[in-house]
Amino acid sequence: MFENKVVWITGASSGIGEAVAYEMAKAGAVLILSARREDVLAHVSAQCARFGVSESNIKLLPFDITDEAVFADITTAAHSFKGRIDMLFNNAGISQRSLCVDTDMATYRRLFEVDVFGQIALTKQVLPHMLEQGAGHIAVTASVAGKIGVAERTGYCAAKHAVMGFFDALRSEVNRQGIHVTTITPGFIRTAISENALKGDGEKFGKMDKNISGGMDVTACAEAIMKGFKRGKKEIAVGTGKEMQGLWVKRFFPNLLFKITGNLAPTVTES
Repeated sequence: MFENKVVWITGASSGIGEAVAYEMAKAGAVLILSARREDVLAHVSAQCARFGVSESNIKLLPFDITDEAVFADITTAAHSFKGRIDMLFNNAGISQRSLCVDTDMATYRRLFEVDVFGQIALTKQVLPHMLEQGAGHIAVTASVAGKIGVAERTGYCAAKHAVMGFFDALRSEVNRQGIHVTTITPGFIRTAISENALKGDGEKFGKMDKNISGGMDVTACAEAIMKGFKRGKKEIAVGTGKEMQGLWVKRFFPNLLFKITGNLAPTVTES
């Protein structure tokens, strides 16, 4: 399915993006890898080459997902690599670990710039190329937090809910124009997401929390995502913990879920 397809992955330097890059390499895809740090992307590229992808079929395009001014040129470079972009996997993102009362508005804005506006802006650059091709696949890493609101994630949950809404709506717009849209809703996956998460003041959280350390292996997560892609699933829920049951509870017993999440939340005190 992905052999010789041009797949552009953002957030490809670590976590789910890196793991999916390796699975795409195994599937024979042509890879465009993006993240902020070129040196880390070079390491991922070298690992992809071990799975048989030639150097001529891997392109590194480092950029910051919040630097919208470079998106047009970056997209031109991506499209010029092989003359098409068959898949855009929007995977860049950042999380949060702070109560609302302790969170600066600048931190909320940062979460939305990275998790929402960056994904939308890059998609808008790539979409015209796919429409001209008459085919394409746009995927985005959302989260179970895009379906369920939990304490100390107000900004992250808001951003991921927005991501789900935007890409669900986009799917309805391009459904009859050969463009497939996939939303991915991971639960707790063992990545550095909590270490890189923002505290209320915008500084890094800097440690792995218990839920993440006990989460699903990232390679198994990437394999499940690939299976979902191959099956043409519009939404891919991936995880092994109790948070995945929360998706079902939210749908059928929302008041029960609100009670559970409320009981798990820390007590808010005046600063």
